[in-house]
Amino acid sequence: MVVGIAISVGLVLVAYLLGSFPTGFLAAKLLKGIDIREQGSGSIGATNVLRTLGKGPAIVVLLVDALKGVLAIALANWLYPFTNNQISLAWLITLAGLFAVIGHSLPVWLKFKGGKSVATSLGILLAMSWQVGLATLGVFAIVVAITRIVSISSISGAIAVSLFMILFKQPLPYLIFSLAAGVYVIWRHRSNIQRIIAGTEPKVGQKLVPETEQSLEGS
Repeated sequence: MVVGIAISVGLVLVAYLLGSFPTGFLAAKLLKGIDIREQGSGSIGATNVLRTLGKGPAIVVLLVDALKGVLAIALANWLYPFTNNQISLAWLITLAGLFAVIGHSLPVWLKFKGGKSVATSLGILLAMSWQVGLATLGVFAIVVAITRIVSISSISGAIAVSLFMILFKQPLPYLIFSLAAGVYVIWRHRSNIQRIIAGTEPKVGQKLVPETEQSLEGS
């Protein structure tokens, strides 16, 4: 049991560090020499990178942030044989996923001010269950095509993911992950929800007006 606990502790630490890699922050520093936390919504995520740096950098940030989640799950799969079955693979993967999500949104390198973990969560889902990941991505794509608002699409995906876990008969730990991560992602969007209600949430391609910028927190 000691071996299983030691591996689990090491895994969550590395998964957190993977998730905390500040892709958007570094992209802004390298490309424009700016602190992206002082631009647009203050987010280090792909949406704010799109508004601040453009499509190319945003796509790269999106892919790298998703890859962080994939690597966290790959690490759990790699470490599992060393646990001597003292912890189930599903639980090990769930731990890795949860801490990667936390790492992205609360990175130690940026005084715990990060993104909203949408891209990282997508990478985790695709590695955890590609069917669930693709179905959740489908919901996101459909909603963003209709509304042109990324936050509504992200919240919709966060709600739908647990239903897909049940539909595709995934293990209980995966369902717990989807519920916990889904609630967490929605909670991270609480300022967006306020702006959606107020009718001030920007659509894809829109520039943030100064009044809106002052009220935004990291996305």
